[in-house]
Amino acid sequence: MTSSYDDKKPAALDCGAKRSAPPLSAALALSEKAVSPLRSAAAVQKFGDLLPSLSYTVWIATAFCLLVSAAMLYQHFKAAERDPWKSPQLLALKENLHASPTDESLRNEIRRLDLEFRQRYFRRLALNVTGGWVMVCGIGALLLAAKTSRRLVGQPPIPPRRTVAQPPGRIANSRARWSVAGVGTLVGLGLLTLAVTGSSPLPERTEDLEKIPGRGESAVTDAPSLAEFQTNWPQFRGPGESVSAKGNWNLRFDKTSDPNVLWKSPVPAPGFNSPVVWGRRVFISGGDAQKREVFCYDAADGKLLWRRAVENVPGSPAQQPEIPEMTGVAAPTMACDGHRAFVTFANGDLAAFTVEGAPVWSKHLGVPRNAYGHAASLAIWPGRLIVQWDQEDGAPGGSKLLAFDCATGRLLWERNKPTHDSWASPIIFEAAGKTQIISLALPFVMSHSLADGNELWRAELMEGEITPSPIFAGGHVIAVSPSYGLIALRPDGTGDVKKSHLVWESDENLPDVTSPASNGELVFTVTSAGLLTCFDAKDGKKVWEKDFEMEVQSSPAIAGNQLLLLSTKGDAVVVEAGRTFAESTRTRFEDRFDASPALVDGRIYLRGKTNLWCLGFNHAD
Repeated sequence: MTSSYDDKKPAALDCGAKRSAPPLSAALALSEKAVSPLRSAAAVQKFGDLLPSLSYTVWIATAFCLLVSAAMLYQHFKAAERDPWKSPQLLALKENLHASPTDESLRNEIRRLDLEFRQRYFRRLALNVTGGWVMVCGIGALLLAAKTSRRLVGQPPIPPRRTVAQPPGRIANSRARWSVAGVGTLVGLGLLTLAVTGSSPLPERTEDLEKIPGRGESAVTDAPSLAEFQTNWPQFRGPGESVSAKGNWNLRFDKTSDPNVLWKSPVPAPGFNSPVVWGRRVFISGGDAQKREVFCYDAADGKLLWRRAVENVPGSPAQQPEIPEMTGVAAPTMACDGHRAFVTFANGDLAAFTVEGAPVWSKHLGVPRNAYGHAASLAIWPGRLIVQWDQEDGAPGGSKLLAFDCATGRLLWERNKPTHDSWASPIIFEAAGKTQIISLALPFVMSHSLADGNELWRAELMEGEITPSPIFAGGHVIAVSPSYGLIALRPDGTGDVKKSHLVWESDENLPDVTSPASNGELVFTVTSAGLLTCFDAKDGKKVWEKDFEMEVQSSPAIAGNQLLLLSTKGDAVVVEAGRTFAESTRTRFEDRFDASPALVDGRIYLRGKTNLWCLGFNHAD
């Protein structure tokens, strides 16, 4: 009877073999079941040596994520204390300026601090964004290391290879050192990114702010009627109060990836101006020091119908002035009368095109001098185009208000103004038997007659950096003086009306950039930090407030009985325009928004940094 060696070997030897190592086929089978990428016992042993390194990586990544989270939470909770518009030092200086309005050194110190606080604010916003991405990278490293470690821990025990003697812990220590070095490099790169990207878009020096942001009757025979103006959006904030003039609105956002978006089209050039809409055409402007253009879109589908450069303007300097990026060359909003589209830029050029894109006339008004740049938008009335030309104190030519014939560009009248420093836009309305132009600039709210430009009345109530534009609502001129208050004036006075026609004033939650909106009964304001406040239009008493804690540069707009609020990051919030706060709906659009919306016949047009958006809404029953 024959037998194999395996049959004859001692049982003790057989048991010893089983304790020292399983058969190769069994080990491979177990390895295959535990981790598919490991194809051999040697590979399992190799990756098993990574366990100490992966453990170090998990702990270091966890600590890194906790540190970043703690830093971001600290920044969040300290944000209110670092609000650039609520600095006790700055508020105290503004109080002193209120007592001594002619103190130029005090005014310069306020501007210096204002610039410093805004730089801090924008730097914090940049740090928040960068910190979020660094946090994502840290969490990714943590999850990858933890997952790999967990998979390796589940492997069957593999006996050490006896062929090569390795010093204990040598490979593990080497891997650990490389792991620590890699994670340390990740932390260093994250901190370096925070330092590099945490810069402010504002100028570094206060001095750089200085570089920033015919009498007779018109021959116009094709001027549109006031009714046509009311059914379109012919200028900044539309017919006057940023209230839709036609239709019942039902602002409800769809639950889709692009809610209510009828179309969106690329914006070819930078600019902070808002859309104007007339009929089937939407107009915006854009440009830089090299080229300044007008863009016309089809309101039906967003197709770019034409683009025209504003060039060869008589009197315009060949060497363009230095204009800061924070305001840009195309901050003023255009105007349209249904036949022509009008545009102005921060270099002082003023031009008109037909709505089909043919040039009509152009002229150069001089280079305006204003800290932070020139931003006053054009105002329009049938047959007349109004330009507010307020410059810094002592600028050549001073401040003035000008009226041009829409058809020919002929200067109809020009009036000097005892004002300076303004970034607000004028409005035109009929009241007290006259068509009045209201303009805001240091230190006056002023009213001029549209007919001949003569001054009707003034009120010395403007203090601070005048950026919000006025509105006319509830029979009152409502204006924001950032360092004084929200004020309401009756428009039927003459001469100095500061004491005789001031109806009410409020110093609560004053906006510094955005303009108010009103439905005639209530007045709404929103600060740059997202604090929305409702006031009673009759007496100025606060009705309610709501802090949305988001950056807002776009002025609020009212459609029917709803108010639209738009943040710079694309958060669109709709609230009821009533005496009780109630949020109706909200969504988010992937773009940056600084311009104000245009509302026409069930549609809202939004100018983003990258796209022009058209939103459609059903009419309410």
